[in-house]
Amino acid sequence: MALRGALSRLFRTHLNHTCQQSRAQSVAVLGAPFSKGQKRRGVEHGPKVIRDAGLIERLSNLDYSVHDFGDLNFHHLERDEPYMDVNFPRTVGAANKRLSGAVSSAVSAGHTLIMLGGDHSLAIGSVSGHAQQCPDLCLIWVDAHADINTPTTSPSGNLHGLPVAFMLKELQDKMPDIPGFSWTKPFLNSRDLVYIGLRDVDPGEYQILKSLGIQYFTMRDIDRLGIQRVMEVTLDHVLARKQRPIHLSFDIDAFDPSLAPATGTPVNGGLTYREGIYIAEEIHNTGLLSVMDLVEVNPVLGASPEAVEATASLAVDVIASSLGQTREGAHASMDEIPAVKKDTELLRL
Repeated sequence: MALRGALSRLFRTHLNHTCQQSRAQSVAVLGAPFSKGQKRRGVEHGPKVIRDAGLIERLSNLDYSVHDFGDLNFHHLERDEPYMDVNFPRTVGAANKRLSGAVSSAVSAGHTLIMLGGDHSLAIGSVSGHAQQCPDLCLIWVDAHADINTPTTSPSGNLHGLPVAFMLKELQDKMPDIPGFSWTKPFLNSRDLVYIGLRDVDPGEYQILKSLGIQYFTMRDIDRLGIQRVMEVTLDHVLARKQRPIHLSFDIDAFDPSLAPATGTPVNGGLTYREGIYIAEEIHNTGLLSVMDLVEVNPVLGASPEAVEATASLAVDVIASSLGQTREGAHASMDEIPAVKKDTELLRL
């Protein structure tokens, strides 16, 4: 028993050290070009257009050591029948298992990780992989949608509307054994989650939010309180008990469609540019950002090249702000930008 206790303490010390390392001046970028969590083609091209909008150059200019791990490869099963009206469960499950391993490896190696989606079902793998290394993490979910449906409450059966339900311990009895997901178990308490930007919540999701007492801020709350107060309450909620790693999962549709038109499920009345950037800046100011997802950029759905460029550029701005870009700072010219490390290590997982 004494040996077991010593090993347990050693393991916890290693995890804490890893999570501290992951907030060092080293950033890993990992693309997840995946679309089967929903039905609209094109979101698998999100990582490419975000990179093409200058992401790597922008991050390199922030004095980080930037490691671009490229894109993961995902296999799509020819036969993947729905389960309880949930679409492509085995394909989505396998993709998230692969992503989970890659995220875990990046955090273990001491990087702050930026995961480029792809659709928001990928958060299942991203957050669970992060939790393998940092089990005390907290989750800030910036989105027009709560993405906390279960198979019995989901109107569409699309898995990008269910990811949070896979994570929460309190919903364990509501989640059946969906094919493809035997590798993951719930790991997050509802008190460790905050939503920002909600404005399109399904009735079943609303009942879950209320019954579990989850902290959330709708766009009406942001109008009423102001984004500064929203962020004060958010960070106090997740960090008041202790300082711990932050996982920021940011859906580009949190922004108003006038700013981010190239996305699959736009909802009017979203975040302004200033509100979205302020969220990212305040999270950076904690010094605790460990992993960030930026998902649901879909260039196929942009009405024009300008619409696609605006959406991708907005994604770059949010990511850069979460990593310390200030609105006062000027962008470097291309010839001032340091070389970027190209890595393939994670892609072999």
